[in-house]
Amino acid sequence: MTDIMLAGVLLLVMFAFLGSGVLIGAGLLGVGLIMIELFTMRPVGASMATTIWSNTSGWSLAALPLFVWMGEVLLRTRLASNVFLGLAPMVRRVPGGLLHANIGGCTAFSAVSGSSAATLLTVGRITLPELRKRNYPDSLSCGTLAGAGTLGLMIPPSITLIIYGLVVEESIARLFMAGVLPGLMLAGLFFLYIFLWGLLSKEGRAMREPAAPWGEWLRGLGQLLPIAGLIVAVIGSIYTGIASPNEAAVVGLLGAFALSALQRTLTLETFVESLSGAVRTTSMIFLLLAGAAVLTLAMGFSGLPRSLADWVGGMDLSPTMLLLVLMVFFIVLGCFLDGMAMILLTIAVLEPMVRAAGIDMIWFGIFVVLVGEMALITPPVGFNLFLVQSLSGRSIGFVARAAAPMFGLMLIGAFLLIAFPQIALWLPNLLTGR
Repeated sequence: MTDIMLAGVLLLVMFAFLGSGVLIGAGLLGVGLIMIELFTMRPVGASMATTIWSNTSGWSLAALPLFVWMGEVLLRTRLASNVFLGLAPMVRRVPGGLLHANIGGCTAFSAVSGSSAATLLTVGRITLPELRKRNYPDSLSCGTLAGAGTLGLMIPPSITLIIYGLVVEESIARLFMAGVLPGLMLAGLFFLYIFLWGLLSKEGRAMREPAAPWGEWLRGLGQLLPIAGLIVAVIGSIYTGIASPNEAAVVGLLGAFALSALQRTLTLETFVESLSGAVRTTSMIFLLLAGAAVLTLAMGFSGLPRSLADWVGGMDLSPTMLLLVLMVFFIVLGCFLDGMAMILLTIAVLEPMVRAAGIDMIWFGIFVVLVGEMALITPPVGFNLFLVQSLSGRSIGFVARAAAPMFGLMLIGAFLLIAFPQIALWLPNLLTGR
C-alpha cells in the first residue's frame, strides 16, 4: 500500500473514531492498534503494553499531576479574587479600565496554574460579574477572557509544554524559559488592544474611572503578594537552577496548600475536591499520552513520517514557507481539536520534517503551543468559547465573535514569533549560557 493510501486510511479511521464521540485519547489508541494490526507484522499486545508503559512511567512526568493539583487547589482559594482586587486600583484610570484586570488576572494565574481551563474559570467567575456591574461591554469582557484564558497553555508551568517536551525529548526547563516572553508578548498585545479601545473609542473614553487613592493601591499590592511569591518560588527556582521542574512542582503544591491554609479555605472538603479534580484531569492527559504513543509507534513502523518528511523536503520549501503552511494546517485542524490533542496527534509526523528543515525544536514547541492557543477560541469546538458561554450565559455565536479580535492578535503574535525567533530563544539561551 502506498504512503498516500495509508495516510488516507489513517485519516478516515481517525475521523470515524472522533465522529463517534469517543474520547480523543481512546480514538488515538484505536487508530494506532488498527494500523499495527493491518499494516505491520508486529504483535499488537506486546507493542501496546511496552509503548504505553515506557511513555507514561517516566520520572519527568511526575511534575504533571503535581502542577495540575496545584491549579486545582488554587481554584478553590480566594487567590483569583485577590488578584482582581489587587489589580483593579492600578488599572482603573488607564484607558480600558478594569478590562486590563481581566487580562492581568489571567496572565498572573497562568503562571501558577498550568491549565487554560483552570485559569479561565477561576478568573472569569470573579471578573465577569464585576465588569457587568460597571457596565463594561459584554463583547470585550467575554472576548478578553476567552483570549487571555489561553495563556495557561503558554506561560509556565504549562502542562502542554511538559507533554511536548516529553514527546520530542527536549528539556522541559528550557521550554518553560522559552514560553515566558511569547506569553508576555501575547498578553501585551491584548493590553494594547484594550488600551487603544479605551483611548480612541467614545464608549471606551466614557468608561474612564477616577484614580484610586494611595491607600487602596497599597492594599492592592498586599493582595498581589501571595501570587507573586508563589510565581517566584515555582518559576524562579527552575530558572535559577535551584530546582528541577519536578521539585518546583512540589514547591508549588506546598505553596498552594500554605496559601489555602492562610486564607482558611483548606478544609477536608476542598482537599478532596482538589484531589478528585486533579485525578480526573491527569487521567485524561495520560490517556491522551498513551493513545499518542501507540499511534506514534504505529506510524514509525509504517514509515509514514519519514516518507512525508521526504515528500515535503522534495518540495524545496524554505523554513519560513514550511512554517506558514503548518500554521494554516494547525488553524484548520484547531477547528475540530483542542490544542493538546492537536499537538499529540501531529507531532510524530511533523518532528522529522521540522528537524530536517533545521528548525529549533524548542522554538517550534512555542510556535505549536501558540497556534494551539488559537484552537481554543476557534469555532465550532473551541473549548474556551464553551467555558465563557457557561460563565456569561451568552450564545456561542456571540462569544465566538467577541473572541475574533483576540484570534487576530494571536495571529499577529505567530507572525512576530516567526520573524523574530529570539522572542522564544533569547531567555533560555541566556540562562543556560548557550
